[in-house]
Formats: sequence, structure tokens, C-alpha cells
Amino acid sequence: MDQRRSDIDTLPGAVESLWRSLRHGLKAEPKLLVVSGATRLSAAAIDALFALGLAYLTDAVTGRSVSSASIVAAVLALLVAGNWLLDVVGQRLNRRLTERASISLESHVARLQSSIGTLEHQERVDYLDRLSLLRNHAPALSELYGSLFSTAGAILRLVITIGLLVSVHPALAVLAAFALPALIVSNWRGGVEHKARERLGQQERRARQLFLVGTSPVQGKEVRVAGLGRWLRTQRQEAWDERYRTLSRVGWTSAFARGGAMALFGFALVGAAAFVGTIQDASAGEMMLVLVAGSRLSQYVSLAASDMHFFRTIWLDCSRRLAWLEDYAASEVRGEKEDAPSVLRDGVHLEGVSFKYPGTDTYALEDVSIELPAGRVIAIVGENGAGKSTLVKLICGLYRPTKGRIVIDGTDLRNMELAAWRRCLSGAFQDFFMFEYPVQQSVGVGDVRNIESAEHVSAAVRRAGADRLVMELPKGLETQLGVTWESGVALSHGQWQRIALARAYMRRTPLVLVLDEPASALDAETEHALFDRYAQAAREDQRVHTGGMTILVSHRFSTVQMADLIVVVVGSRIVEYGTHAELMAGDGTYAELYNLQAASYR
Repeated sequence: MDQRRSDIDTLPGAVESLWRSLRHGLKAEPKLLVVSGATRLSAAAIDALFALGLAYLTDAVTGRSVSSASIVAAVLALLVAGNWLLDVVGQRLNRRLTERASISLESHVARLQSSIGTLEHQERVDYLDRLSLLRNHAPALSELYGSLFSTAGAILRLVITIGLLVSVHPALAVLAAFALPALIVSNWRGGVEHKARERLGQQERRARQLFLVGTSPVQGKEVRVAGLGRWLRTQRQEAWDERYRTLSRVGWTSAFARGGAMALFGFALVGAAAFVGTIQDASAGEMMLVLVAGSRLSQYVSLAASDMHFFRTIWLDCSRRLAWLEDYAASEVRGEKEDAPSVLRDGVHLEGVSFKYPGTDTYALEDVSIELPAGRVIAIVGENGAGKSTLVKLICGLYRPTKGRIVIDGTDLRNMELAAWRRCLSGAFQDFFMFEYPVQQSVGVGDVRNIESAEHVSAAVRRAGADRLVMELPKGLETQLGVTWESGVALSHGQWQRIALARAYMRRTPLVLVLDEPASALDAETEHALFDRYAQAAREDQRVHTGGMTILVSHRFSTVQMADLIVVVVGSRIVEYGTHAELMAGDGTYAELYNLQAASYR
């Protein structure tokens, strides 16, 4: 397991990553990719051959051949017009290709993210930094093909220009050697800046997070009441300053190195021109060729270095991270997986389960062994932070146990197809998301197969006890939620929670219905009434049809008396379980905590 995780942590090779990224463009628009590449390379070749045309024109003029001069001038005019036309067409084709590639890549990244069944990669700092950089630089990744063509064009210009110089005198080939330091420095520069950005990924992510906190309406109340505006701005500026200072130091170092390499090439070019001038039989056209091609060679070296730097940046910062995400997503579904059961017969069995959240050394759950029988209503109770929600997340397959295993009707959850298991689940979580859609969609996303069915959505709303809330909205199920949208309606936290509960009831007969503190925004009496109704409905639906279970999670002991099995979690361990009557008769932790809460209510 450790070796497998180490393999996934390592970024794939650069060449392999580049090819895998390019394949997305080939799939998205193969013809456009070929035409765009041919256009850019043709424009580069014509641009480089312009120096040869000027040499012929110079010879024709000095030889006083009017007809030859006219023909060469016409050809040069065509070269200029053709180069301009190819450049314009190439830019437009590249924009079109970039748009199509961007759509394809964004869809690909979204598919990869959604295909990963667990949440581990979204809570590990190193993974988050990589994902953040990939997300921020994803638009640049869509320009990979244009950058590739630009780099290839720059190299083609260099090859043609050096060939023209060699045609004057073989010794001029030495200019290519003086061009190498600039290219080597550019390659080194890209690697150094890449490593610096890798180290500073967390600072960039922190700065963006601080910006969202300062501008999001969700945190607006606390930000203003606490007067956090200035502090957030200062913290964000410090994060950006730290990033920019480091990148600036690296940038200045690499800039001086590149400047030295370009100065070396400049001295070599001046020497080459002087050398050609000493050749007795050098024609005026050859001198013109050396001067024009030589001066352009310095531009082409600079252009090639710049393009290679940008290309290398995208290559390393985006292509390798995209390939890593592909490998990570593939590792999550590697090997043969068993299908999820259609009916629960035995239930869920936890065998010696322990779990640590990524990046922590403390167990959130430790050595948990318990059998949760099919067709029952199960309550998990305990104080805040005891591990109740963690237990539910493990059963849902959102995390893998650090130790032990979870068995579903005899099948280890690790060996089960997670997507199939998720289709058997439904739930409302305490950290639910507020989908700011019309009510029908905000509820309907709980089962997208029936999202367009008003009858199905209305039934879910009734089961969640949210029918009165929906009836009082201006347009019922068609009411837009969220004040940031046109005609949007604001809901209280408790009302949003009712919508989340309705969403959980979109799947009518799930094998496991999870209600994780689903009424935390409601008072204890209302929560008790809701749980009682949910428990009765669960017994009628699940025991008869699917053998499914309902798992109620609460820190309020008084609301779960109707459960068939009550599991008490204290300090990351299960300390006791049984029915309400059994646990009260046992006079243990449950009875003590129950009486304490009952006394506070009285």
C-alpha cells in the first residue's frame, strides 16, 4: 500500500505527460490541429527565407539586371503578403483550437475529479497544492498546442537561417554553437522557476482562499462584525509578497544568466560579419544574407528560448499534473471490482476499523468492530468530535480505513465498485451544500434520473416535511434559490437544511439512508418529531423492500430513542450499543449522558 501511494505521489515523466496532453487535442479537433500546425510552420519557413530573397535582390540590383530585380521584388512582395496571411489565419485557427481544447480539457479534468470515489486527495496538503496549480493553470494547458507549434516554428526558423549562413561559408556554422548557451539557459531557467512555483503552491492557494473569504457573501456577516477586512487584506498581501519575492529572486538570477548568454551570441555574430567581410570573393548578396540572416538569428534564438521556456512551463506545471491526476483516478478503480448488492441481507460489518484523516497523527476512529444489521434503524450518538460523522463517511466509502475493513453482505468495500455502491446510498449531511438552483433542481439533484419529474420531487419534499416551506415560496418548485440570482429567494439555514433533507429522499429505497445531524438547525423537539417519523417510514419501506438501513447521527440523546440499535461513540471508540431500554438499564455512558441532557432540558 505504501509503495503504491509512493508511486501515485510521483509526477509522471515529462515526455509521457506531453504526449498524453496532446492526445486530447487530437481527439477534440484532429483536422483543425493539423491545419493549424501546417499553417504556423509554413509562416515560419517563409519568414526565415525572406533573408534569401533580399540577397537575390541585392545581387540583381548591384548587377544592374532590371528584369531579375523586378522578378525578385515581386517574389519578395508575395512572401511578405503570404507570411502576413498565414500569420493571421494561423492565429485565428489557434484561437479556435484553444477554445475547443479548453472545453475538452476542462471536461476531462472534471470527469477525473468526479471519478475519484474518495476524498483523500482533497484533504492532503501536497495533493491540494497540485490540484490548485492545475486548476489555476488549466487555461494555459489549452494553449499547449499553439505553444508547441510556436516552438517548432522557432526551431524551423533557426534551422533554415543557419543553413543559409552555412551556404555562404561552412565556418559560419559555429554560430549555432554560440546559440546553444541561450537555449540551455532557457531550459535551466524553466526548471528552476518550476521548482520555485512548486514550493510556493500553498502560498498561492492561501492568497486565493483569503480573497474568497473577503469577498464571499457567505462569510460577509462574520467578516464585518469582527472587522476582519483589513486583517484579511494584510494576510493576503503577505502571502502574495512572499510568493513574489521568491519568484523575483529566481527570475533575476535566470534573467542575468540569459542576458550573458545572449551577449555571448551577439559578440559571435559581430565576429561572423567581420569574417565574411574579409573574404575576397564574397558578393554583395552574400554580405546582405549574412547581415540579415545573422541579425534575425539573434531574434530567432531569443524567440526560440522564450517559446521553449513557456512550453516547458506548461509541460511541467500542467501536463505532468494532468497526467498525475489521470494516474491517481485510474489507481482508484484499478483491478476487478464486485458489483454492489441489490438487496441487503446481512448488513454492514466493521472489523477492527481505525482511521486517521490525511496529514494527522491522531485516530478519528480506533479499533471499531460492530455489526449493523440490515433492515434496521440505527442511531449513532456521541459528543461533538467523537467520530460519528467519520464512521458514516467510511461506510459511504468517502475514505478508506487506515486499518481494518468494512464488509457489505460479505464483500469488502475496498473490492466493491464505489460508483455502484454510491447509487445504493442517499443522505443528508451536516455540512450540506446549498445548491442555488430552482427548488426542483436543488432537490432533484439527489436523483438526477428523476430531476425533471415534479411528482417525484414533490414526494421527496413531503417525506422531508418541507412541503409547507415550498408552498410558501413565490413560484413553488420553480422558485430560484439564492439572492445572487435574478428573482432569487433567500432561505434561512434551517430552510436550506429542509431542502437538503428533501434531496436525501429523492432516492426512495436506498440500501443505506444517512441522516447526519440533518436537523441541527432545528430545536430538539422538532428534531425528535422528525426522527420519529423517519424511523417509522424507514421500517415500513426498507425492511419490506430492500433490507436497507437508516443511519441517524445526532449528539442529542433524547431524539434517538426510537432506533432499533443505538451506537455510542466516545473519544473515537464505540463504548456500548443496544436499544434505548437496554442502554438505560445498563446504566453506562449512554444513560449518564442521556440523563445529563434531559436534566438540562428540564
